[in-house]
Amino acid sequence: MAVSSSTADLSAALVLQPVAALDWLVILPVAWCLAVGAILLMIRHKSVAQPLVAVAALAVLVGLDAVLLWHVAQNGPVTMVMGRWLPPFGIAFTVDLTGALFALTSAVAALIGAVAAIDDINASGRRYGFYPFLMLLMAGVSGAFLTGDVFNLYVWFEVLLISSFGLLVLGSEREQIDGAVKYGFLNLVATTLFLITTGYLYGIFGTLNMADIARKAPSLQMTAPLVTLTALYTLAFAMKAAAFPVNFWLPASYHTPRIVVSALFAGLLTKVGIYALIRIGVMLFPAEREQLSLVLAIVAALTMLTGSLGALAQSDTRRLLGYLVISGIGAMLAGIAIGSPEAIGGVIFYAVHSMLVMTALYLAAGLAARLSGGFSLTVSGGLYRHHLLFTALSLMLFFAVSGLPPFSGFWPKVVLVKAAIDGGVSWLAAILLLSGFLTMIATGRVFLLAYWRPAPAQTAAVPQPLAITALLPILVLTVSSVLIGLFPETLLNLAQQAAATLNEPSAYLNSVFPAGGAP
Repeated sequence: MAVSSSTADLSAALVLQPVAALDWLVILPVAWCLAVGAILLMIRHKSVAQPLVAVAALAVLVGLDAVLLWHVAQNGPVTMVMGRWLPPFGIAFTVDLTGALFALTSAVAALIGAVAAIDDINASGRRYGFYPFLMLLMAGVSGAFLTGDVFNLYVWFEVLLISSFGLLVLGSEREQIDGAVKYGFLNLVATTLFLITTGYLYGIFGTLNMADIARKAPSLQMTAPLVTLTALYTLAFAMKAAAFPVNFWLPASYHTPRIVVSALFAGLLTKVGIYALIRIGVMLFPAEREQLSLVLAIVAALTMLTGSLGALAQSDTRRLLGYLVISGIGAMLAGIAIGSPEAIGGVIFYAVHSMLVMTALYLAAGLAARLSGGFSLTVSGGLYRHHLLFTALSLMLFFAVSGLPPFSGFWPKVVLVKAAIDGGVSWLAAILLLSGFLTMIATGRVFLLAYWRPAPAQTAAVPQPLAITALLPILVLTVSSVLIGLFPETLLNLAQQAAATLNEPSAYLNSVFPAGGAP
C-alpha cells in the first residue's frame, strides 16, 4: 500500500532564511544582562570580584547598544522573532532609533552607576545582591526599550520592578522599608491597570504585536473604544513616570535607598514610563492621543509646577532632586501632548539629557553629603573652599538641569518651547520657561547653602581628601552634558529622525511585516 506524503509550506508562519549576524544585536543586550546576572548570583559571596565583573559586563553592554544604534541608524528598524515564528504568531523584538537611543543611554548611566557603587556599596550590600539586581534591572530596562510586543512590554516592566524592589530595600533599614511600601503600592496599582488594559487591547485587536496594532488601528477608529484604551494606558504609564497627580510615591521613596540606587532610579525608571507613553500614544494611537492632548498638556503643566515648587520647599537634597525628576517628567509630557515630530524629537533629546544629568546629580548629592556631613541644607556648607573641582562640576550640573546654555538641558528645552508656540499652546511654553526658572532658583539655593557659604560652626568637619575614583563618575557625566550642549547636532538629528519614524512608522511596520517575505 503506497503512502502519500507532502511537504508543508511553512513560509507563511516561520522565518526560513538565516538571520543576519548584526540582527542578533536586537536581543543580545537582554540575554547578556540575564546571563551576567546569573553569574553574579553564583559568585555573590566573592565581594571583591563582583564589581569588576559587573563593570566589565556593563561596558560590553554599552558596546552592544552602541553598535545596535549604528546598525539601526544605517539600515532602519530591525526585527528579530522568537522561535522563528512570524508576527503576529510569534513574539517580536523590534528596535528603531527611539528604542536604540534609550537603550544606549540607559546602559551608559548603569555603567557609571556601577563604577560609583564600588565606593557606595559595601561588602554586605554586594553579598545581598546589589550587582545581580542591577543586571536584572538592566535586562528589564533593555527589554522594555527593544520589545515589539505590548504584553512583553508589561513583562519587562515587571522584571525591572522586581529588581528595583530588591535594590530599594538593600540594607533593610526602617526608612527603606517605608519607602519600598509606598513605591510598591502605587506601582502595583499601575501594573494591574497596565495588565487589565492589555487584556482589553487584545480583546479589541486580537493581537499584541505593536506593528500589527498600528496597522489595524485606523480601520477600527469608528467601531472600537480606542480613546478609552489610550486613556487607560496613559494613566498607567503616567503613574510609572510619576506624573501629576500620581507622583507622590517618588519623593517619598527615592531618598531612602543608597545614593547610587537613587541615582539609577532617577536616571532610568521614570524614562521607561515616558518611552511607553511615546510608543503607545505617538506610534500606535496618534489620533486618540490628539483627542487627549489638552488633558495631557494640563497634566504636564501641573507636573512641572509641582516638581519645581516642591523642589523649592525642600531642605533635604535627596528629596529636592526627587522633585526635579518630576519636573523633568512634566517637560517630556508637554512634548507628548503637543505631539508634532519636532516636539517628540525634543522629548527624546530631553530624555537622553535627563538620564545622564539626573544620575550625575544624585551621585553629586551623595558625595556632597559625605564631605559635609549630611543631606540637610541646614548642616551643609564649605564645599567651595576645600573642593573647587567638585564644586565646579556640581554647578555645571545645576545649570544643565535648569536648562541653561551651554549644557545639555538647553537644547531640548528650546525645541519644546518652539514646538509649543508653533502648536498654538503658548501658555504651555510659558510654563516650560517658568519651570526652568524655578528650577534655577531651587538649585541656586542648594549651591549657596551647601557649597558657597562657610560650614556652620556646629557641623564643621575636618576637610576630607577627595579621591579621583569618587569624582570620576560625576566628571564623566558632566563632561557628557557639556559636550552635548556644545555639539548638539548629532543627537538632535538622531532625535528628530527617531521622532519621524514614530510619526510615520512605515519603516517600523515594514521591518515586522516586509512586503516581500519574512523579517
